[in-house]
Amino acid sequence: MILALSHISKAFLEKPVLTDITFHLEKGEKAAIVGANGAGKTTLLRIILGELEPDSGTVTRSRDLTIGYLAQKQNVSSGNTIRAELLSVKAPLIAMEQQLSDYEQQMALAKGEALDSLMEKYNLLQDRFRNLGGYGYRGEVNGVLTGLGFSGEEADQQISTLSGGQKTRVALGKLLLERPDLIILDEPTNHLDIASTGWLESFLLSYKGSVLVVSHDRYFLDRIVSKVIELENTRCTVFPGNYTAYAAAKKKLRDSQMHAYLNNQAEIRHQEEVIEKLRRFNREKSIRRAESREKMLQKMTIVEKPAGPGEEMRLSLKPCITSGRDVLHVENLAMSFGSNHLFSGISFDIHRGEHVALIGDNGTGKTTMLKILNGILTPDEGLIRTGVNVHIGYYDQEHHVLHDDNTVFEEIADAHPDMNNTEIRNLLASFLFTGEDVFKQIRSLSGGEKGRVSLAKLMLSEANFLILDEPTNHLDIVSKEVLENALNSYEGTVLCVSHDRYFINHTASRILSLTHEVILDYPGYTDQPAPACYFGCYDHYLEKSGQIEDTLLAGAGVSAAGRQDSASVSSPADNMMSEETTSGSKDWKARKEEQARQRKRENDLKKCEDKISALEEKNAAIEQEMALPENCTDLGKLNTLTKEKAANDESLAALYDQWETLSTADSV
Repeated sequence: MILALSHISKAFLEKPVLTDITFHLEKGEKAAIVGANGAGKTTLLRIILGELEPDSGTVTRSRDLTIGYLAQKQNVSSGNTIRAELLSVKAPLIAMEQQLSDYEQQMALAKGEALDSLMEKYNLLQDRFRNLGGYGYRGEVNGVLTGLGFSGEEADQQISTLSGGQKTRVALGKLLLERPDLIILDEPTNHLDIASTGWLESFLLSYKGSVLVVSHDRYFLDRIVSKVIELENTRCTVFPGNYTAYAAAKKKLRDSQMHAYLNNQAEIRHQEEVIEKLRRFNREKSIRRAESREKMLQKMTIVEKPAGPGEEMRLSLKPCITSGRDVLHVENLAMSFGSNHLFSGISFDIHRGEHVALIGDNGTGKTTMLKILNGILTPDEGLIRTGVNVHIGYYDQEHHVLHDDNTVFEEIADAHPDMNNTEIRNLLASFLFTGEDVFKQIRSLSGGEKGRVSLAKLMLSEANFLILDEPTNHLDIVSKEVLENALNSYEGTVLCVSHDRYFINHTASRILSLTHEVILDYPGYTDQPAPACYFGCYDHYLEKSGQIEDTLLAGAGVSAAGRQDSASVSSPADNMMSEETTSGSKDWKARKEEQARQRKRENDLKKCEDKISALEEKNAAIEQEMALPENCTDLGKLNTLTKEKAANDESLAALYDQWETLSTADSV
């Protein structure tokens, strides 16, 4: 056990935030802390880190425990480039590497005893350098840079020129390279695209240390954690398993508690009715029986009503009119910003009732495409045509559809002058704006609050084609589930950009992947009726994406003009790619091959390290056995143990050579 919290309580201005919090974390364990916004998650992290003292209770950490913490926002101030900033974590190894180089230069000139002395120092330092991972640190830094989306020229950008999200990614990279005993992450996927999030999952899954994460990314939690610590109503409950297991167990527990409560209430009402009837009989015997039952009722255990999931916004999406079958036609769409070419030749169709998720790495142009579809931007080329009776409702992740100077109340009143004060108040209450909250200015709202106002306006629009840009950003898990349920019962058409894979997996019937400037079409489970067809679409995409990408790499064009029964990959004769795209595809193929080579090298390196670790443990056990008093005089036993250790040493020597070769295969 590396961390234990025992009966932790904390209040602010006499308002309890945490009450009797108790849980522990084992070495190598990966756990999540979940709870609604304001449940006390950040307060709990600060107590674990020692930044905040609890009112009562204790935090016990194992001796010499090293902790790395990534807050939601990081202000990395440095004159370094991104690459240099990450390499700074390896400063001790870099200094040792320089010292080894100095020794090599000195040995080239030295002779005799001076040479022997230098060689001894060199060998000792080299062993230490190797044991600390010196021969692999440059490849490790390169892997983190690429994994977090900093590749090529980006890695040489100055820290001072980066956005807040990019700085947070740099801070995450440094933390991962430091490899502390316990990594604590607060919303680590907020500034990562799907590819980078997948890489982080792989990194954490193979990480030998412990991980404690606060996240609203349910797909991420499903992949990473084996324990969920829920904060609700100031108290905590520990659930084994990942997020899906937690959600199922939580529902089962709440259903059981509610069932017990309802049965208890029914029994109380039944006894009260019987007592009332007995008294109405007004006979001595019936009165005595009524009094007896009253005494029994007074002694009866009262089951408290279980706490509900908390306040939930109420969202219902209904189209004002049914659109025609053809909702959107996009043909040969192209867009660039100066020398930054985003995409060209983009074509696809969306039909009535489809729930389409548009995915892709950061910077591929997804938000730009949505702005073009909404008429906010004009494309360089291409045709966009909406169908008959199509009414678009747009959710903008930057909330430009809101007016900063308005109050929340005015934002709704201005857009819908036909609504009276009571109707507006009731609507806003269903989106958790009550009392004086309705008079807050839009500019003063948090990201989550702005999201709820935008969703309220979207609901009132009664649109039959929703175009949503990152609608789950800043929403807590409960609000995300409310939005998912609303979309799954929505009879209109949806086009959504999202990095939330759990959200995609539960609301999309089809995925369009904007990959290397082309659209790849993954239709999902088309044989299932709604809403069943919305469940598992992202998982289906993961199964098929490798096959489709291989086809693209082989030189085939990609067609997304309309929905097909399988992923739409046409032959080269049907859809010839431009010279620019073909050239780019070759570059992409080279990158893919390099990534595959890197993965194989990393796997081989890990297998080698595991073998070394196993043999070293065997040798340690042999040495302990040889030191036992009963073995010291047993020459036969000692001879057997010595031969076994010698064989292990011979194998270790070969493995050390293999490890060094693998570790030095790449350099920064």
